[in-house]
Amino acid sequence: MSKGSNAPVPTAALRVELGRRSGPGVPDTDASALLLVGGKVRSDADFVFYNQPAHSSGAVRHEGKNDAGGRVTDTLLVDLARVEPAIETVVLAASTDGGSFGQVPDLYIEVRDAAQGTVVARFDSTGATVETAFVLGEFYRRQGAWKFRAVGQGYGSGLEGLATDFGITVDEPQQAAAPAPSTPQSPPPPPTVPAFPATVPPPVHQAPPPPAAPVRLTKVTLTKAAPSVSLTKQGGTSGTLHVNLNWQTRKQFSGWGSKLGRATALHNDLDLDLCALYELTDGRKGVVQALGNAFGALHQPPYIHLDGDDRTGAQASGENLTVNLDRRNDLRRILVFVTIYEGARSFADLHATVTLRPQFGAPIDFSLDECTVPSTVCALALITNHGGDLVVQREARYLVPERGVSPQRTVDHAYGWGMNWTPGRK
Repeated sequence: MSKGSNAPVPTAALRVELGRRSGPGVPDTDASALLLVGGKVRSDADFVFYNQPAHSSGAVRHEGKNDAGGRVTDTLLVDLARVEPAIETVVLAASTDGGSFGQVPDLYIEVRDAAQGTVVARFDSTGATVETAFVLGEFYRRQGAWKFRAVGQGYGSGLEGLATDFGITVDEPQQAAAPAPSTPQSPPPPPTVPAFPATVPPPVHQAPPPPAAPVRLTKVTLTKAAPSVSLTKQGGTSGTLHVNLNWQTRKQFSGWGSKLGRATALHNDLDLDLCALYELTDGRKGVVQALGNAFGALHQPPYIHLDGDDRTGAQASGENLTVNLDRRNDLRRILVFVTIYEGARSFADLHATVTLRPQFGAPIDFSLDECTVPSTVCALALITNHGGDLVVQREARYLVPERGVSPQRTVDHAYGWGMNWTPGRK
């Protein structure tokens, strides 16, 4: 498509892929979406991006990134059939982190039918210079149907400028109260005392609801070059730490029961399990996992809880662990890892994103590298206690179990946990 052109799209679930070529010196890019009425969002909840990955209606969801084959893609799922009737436009945007779009080669947006995998529309954006945010395209209603328009409009003020332009409230200081007048005021007249008791009760003044917290755009992305971060330095010293794994598949696992498309498709047989090995400061060790119903506990040892066993990989749900940061002094180390329970013989063609979201402080995310070995277990992140400061280390390490050795025992041996293992099942 050329800039400014439009094309009809089906009122169905569509997968929107914002892609670019990777390489040295290429800044990171992030996809986002804004749901508009009259050209503006109704509230900050209509902004979907890495820190707010799903719209409350379920119509738009940020599915995370994939870096493979020299190309980085960031994906949004937009189900036009679930977009609320009041919404007129869904804006599809990208922003850079650490540079401008003039440094981003082969930038494009591609729309695919989520069920069929067929390309519905594609726009290759060219000519960028100093822009740090771009509206690449938009879905809009026209006479009861949906169309896609190739936009290609850039902003020099980054994601903050783009979001603010559409009505989002972004991390900004509260306005100071107006100063009191300096001119002297005449004293008020004395109050009139009624001859009889008042029969009408004084009005009850209700405090206005507190304003909604502004959207936070800060984040931390771990890479091979910068693989670790301190939770203390990010403000994550109390509350909870939410760990999410979401995944996508781009090809069939031939003969292994997977369906064409992605792991988010219905009836997909791929089942990944998010797990955690833990060691407490008193020496106790163990594992939190769905296998054997070892879901852990948040307010008693091990202070880690697995909320369930998901089979979809959707970022809005996915596999989730929660760590109690109020008990961080009781935690010596935590190794978060993922195993394939069924549906595939390795992580090949599976692309996953890990997000660690402290209750206070910036979220931390990273993508897994492409798997080139017959691995059924991957160490994701190692969290260690350094004098009360929890440091998150990106591992992204694929391990290959020996014949007859379980994935759990394999990751235990690789990291020296020293536990005894017995067979288990869900």
